[in-house]
Amino acid sequence: MIYLDNAATTMKKPKCVIDAVVNAMTHMGNAGRGANEASLDASRIIYDTREKISNLFNLNNPSQVAFTSNSTESLNTAIKGILTVKDHAITTSLEHNSVLRPLYELENEGMELSIVESDENGNINYDDFEKLIKENTKAIVCTHASNLVGNVLDVKRIGEIAKKHNLIFIVDASQSAGVFKIDMEDMNIDILCFTGHKGLLGPQGTGGICVKEGVEIRPLKVGGSGVNTFSKTHPNDMPTMLEAGTLNGHAIAGLNAALDYLQEKGIDNIQRKEEELMFRFYNGIKDIKDIKIYGNFENKRAAIVAFNIGDIDSSAFSDELSFAYDISTRPGAHCAPLMHKAMNTVEQGAVRFSFSHYNTEEEIDIAINAVKEIAASYE
Repeated sequence: MIYLDNAATTMKKPKCVIDAVVNAMTHMGNAGRGANEASLDASRIIYDTREKISNLFNLNNPSQVAFTSNSTESLNTAIKGILTVKDHAITTSLEHNSVLRPLYELENEGMELSIVESDENGNINYDDFEKLIKENTKAIVCTHASNLVGNVLDVKRIGEIAKKHNLIFIVDASQSAGVFKIDMEDMNIDILCFTGHKGLLGPQGTGGICVKEGVEIRPLKVGGSGVNTFSKTHPNDMPTMLEAGTLNGHAIAGLNAALDYLQEKGIDNIQRKEEELMFRFYNGIKDIKDIKIYGNFENKRAAIVAFNIGDIDSSAFSDELSFAYDISTRPGAHCAPLMHKAMNTVEQGAVRFSFSHYNTEEEIDIAINAVKEIAASYE
């Protein structure tokens, strides 16, 4: 199988990640739930992973890194823990439903919500953020990179706007963490939400939320913490405040190994390789008759190419890629409803190819020929 659905999850993981998970499942206990060696081993691995995450994103405080099961949980924690029905929030039309649905829930309860609209290729006007700010605006919530069209937003510029107006800036790094350099200090990011199973190359079931000191979040969950057992309230110190229940220590051990792999390989090198593969594919298909490729290919972007050819149903196209060529892609709406409305593809959807540094040029060339052959068969 040629796997080109890495924006959904990176299926190929470094061997060190697999080995770390297996080792953890035979040696690790429950972190913070005892003084036995198995429990202490778990605590050490988890703290070490907090340190690596903190360093990766220039948070500079491991205790401000809380682990979650994925970026959806992180974003729900951030959005629902910061905003109230009295507030106003700003987001964009490039967002995934993991951002939009928590915001819509709050909007239905009375919170005000404004959306910076994009054109059909995901381009936005950054001045629109300031135009939408109101007296009760509390936060800007936006993606770093679109999971559909691949555009990378200038989060540093948006962060400067948020800082200027004393707003909390929440960033969804689902598609960028592990591939693009993220500096929370330089980019004025207050809360960074990430998942471990995509660009970070870790196991599924891992994610996290990085919170700058001084930013307070109401916990999404409360319960067991391993400390303050007789208190009726959940601990209010980070990271325990945002981590109710047993952590997924086995998977976090895999994420720990993945972070070492990224450090060794170099994020810049990984990003460069993925970009080369993406443009090889893009240049190989861009002149196909009746093709419509979405996204801005003039600026920095994630390794994603989404397209349609004529009025061919995206699911039918993706199915043929899978069944006839053993190529895995993602058709449909990609949990990005507002972007599909902007692209006028609500009914048709789009076929998304997304690349990993593990992919090869040979695989890309096979995929190009497959797209050309399927397109020709519909003429």
